[in-house]
Amino acid sequence: MEQRRISMSDIVVGKPLPWDVYDSNNKLLLRKGHVVQREQQVEMLVMRGLFVITKGVETASPAAVARPVERPSALRMINLAGKRLERLLYNLHNESELQPKIAEVVTALTCAVKLNSDVALASILLNQDTIAYPVRHGIDTAIVSMLVARVMNRTAEETQAMMAAALTMNVGMLRHHEELHRRETPLSAEEEVIIRSHPEESVSLLRRAGIDDETVLNYVLLHHENEDGSGYPFGKGNADIPGNVKIIALADRYCARVSARLYRKAMLPNAALRDILLSEKKNIDPMLAASFIRELGIYPTGTFVRLVNGEVGVVTGRGSTTTTPVVHALVGPRGAPLSFPIRRETHKELHAIREVLHESQAGVHVNMQQVWGADASL
Repeated sequence: MEQRRISMSDIVVGKPLPWDVYDSNNKLLLRKGHVVQREQQVEMLVMRGLFVITKGVETASPAAVARPVERPSALRMINLAGKRLERLLYNLHNESELQPKIAEVVTALTCAVKLNSDVALASILLNQDTIAYPVRHGIDTAIVSMLVARVMNRTAEETQAMMAAALTMNVGMLRHHEELHRRETPLSAEEEVIIRSHPEESVSLLRRAGIDDETVLNYVLLHHENEDGSGYPFGKGNADIPGNVKIIALADRYCARVSARLYRKAMLPNAALRDILLSEKKNIDPMLAASFIRELGIYPTGTFVRLVNGEVGVVTGRGSTTTTPVVHALVGPRGAPLSFPIRRETHKELHAIREVLHESQAGVHVNMQQVWGADASL
């Protein structure tokens, strides 16, 4: 029996499926003959489904059997999930059953992270222009929350609730979020009110759209509370803030800092971590901070770096320590682009990291598929 992942071209809206569709665990999702009615269903099947072709079975067309096996792509899953979330959030007033749809986006992101967590983490730094910032920020925060939750041994149910909250936490200021993202001037008093009230407004909107999971709603409500009581909307302190909310809040702060603004460059990832952990240390649980560093490292995946030997490359994965990640060199010591990425182990003296760079300083654009292969294809 031969198993192949569904691609967008395999399914035609309004026409019967020519085969049974299974998920990655071989669980039957849809039977042969089912008519897919909406484009959104196609996208979810692409993100989750696999169809099975048995050689010699008449229902499998010769063209389908001859078609090469398509490897799943973590980056494609993330982008499809982002587009799906974008439609949901910007059309929230038309939604009455949002909860299972957000769960589908959570499932897609979970599959992507499990397939290749390095690609998922790198996408936060290297894949910033695919969807509107307010939606992408939720996707990025959900990915980081999942990674940190995993290292802190949170249950699957807890992690799913955290990711759902991260995806929807800012819906209460969605229409203002992108404008604020581009702002160069100080906030007005009215805008300050919008920001400080958005957790409560988000909960109200989510309830009306069919979210009735009280855990998710509570996480959304509290994601801007601080350990020292300086947060909003209630000014709660350390003991009154659930640990899972603290994970979301830290992921939220990190992802916001590494995103570019119209009025400033994105903060370098290592500087963003240092800024959070030093300037806001009174508002961060030390155990959470340690877990965050352990999972992301001092040089998070996707960071541009210059090595001691003069090469410029990108961090592509974890190394033996948090300060010695794996890097793939993209530019040689004399500034000439390399024909193909070369793996470097930064614990070696010649290939140690000398400095962290902005993309503009690196002088090279990363094709994620060239670096991470099929897991980062589009």
